[in-house]
Amino acid sequence: RFHGEGYQEGYAEGSHVGIAEGRRYGSLHGAKIGSEIGSYLGFALTWHCLLQKCTDEKNSKKKRALDSLIGMIQKFPYEDPTYDKLQEDLEKIRGKFKQVCSMLNIQSDFRIGTERSSLAF
Repeated sequence: RFHGEGYQEGYAEGSHVGIAEGRRYGSLHGAKIGSEIGSYLGFALTWHCLLQKCTDEKNSKKKRALDSLIGMIQKFPYEDPTYDKLQEDLEKIRGKFKQVCSMLNIQSDFRIGTERSSLAF
């Protein structure tokens, strides 16, 4: 009997602590992903505006790549934590960002840490 009661109490306590820990973990990593995606969107929108006046073919390719990046970010499911392709889509966005940086001849370095968050060019 004591073994069963102890198991039930331990299971209930573990479930409660697990939910709280999961919530903290999800909030932290969700904020990191949101910061990263937001930085990519700000970068893409800024460069899109800067290239608006340029009409040559070289800049046209850059604008198309930026449009593609912006579209991918806008379709990203921010409010669905159960989305099964979240990591896959996030990797595609990161890859497109790197491609755009390469086309613009910009070194990108995106870091998120506990002591410092930065996007350096």
